Amino acid sequence: MSAYVHDTQYFTRRTAVLIAIIALHILILYALATGLMQKAVKLVEPPLKTQIVRQVHKHLPPPPPPPPQLVQQQVQVPPPLIQIAVPAAQSHAITVVKHVVRAPPAPPPAPAPVVYTPLGRGRDFPNTQNYYPQSAQQLGEQGTATVHICVGPNGRLSSRPQLVRTSGSGILDRAALRYARATSGHWVPEKRNGVPINFCGNLPIKFRLNDF
Repeated sequence: MSAYVHDTQYFTRRTAVLIAIIALHILILYALATGLMQKAVKLVEPPLKTQIVRQVHKHLPPPPPPPPQLVQQQVQVPPPLIQIAVPAAQSHAITVVKHVVRAPPAPPPAPAPVVYTPLGRGRDFPNTQNYYPQSAQQLGEQGTATVHICVGPNGRLSSRPQLVRTSGSGILDRAALRYARATSGHWVPEKRNGVPINFCGNLPIKFRLNDF
């Protein structure tokens, strides 16, 4: 029973507070609608005082100009188009010109003469008839065969003899080649200014029946 009484008192207080809040909102809305709120604000807010303040413009002197910057300019002077020929100063002094007569150059010395000593036959040089084939003699064959030989500074053949002209007989041509090879080592070499040199030439080899 006591709990019910307590709840009833609580409900009554809560209801009274709620009603008071609603009444306050209604009063505020009415005041806004009737302009009472604006009057209240005017009464509370003090009147605004306005004062005109004149701005004094101080005339400050202009800033000094910046120092001038010196720029060195290179002036290119074009060359003159007109060239004036200045005549050379003429000297009237007496100059002595000496003419030196030079002797003509001596002629170059004449080259020393070259002395050749021809190829010669040395001691124990072979005889042609010793190489005359008996078969050719019996057949009556005779003639001259030409053989090309080369003799070195030592008097010996430096290359193999070559037949350059036939005698007309094969037997005599072969005999001429044998004879040319037999002459190796029996030659006196050709000399130039006393110095032995190599010699190449043609050697005619004759085979005659009447030489016996």
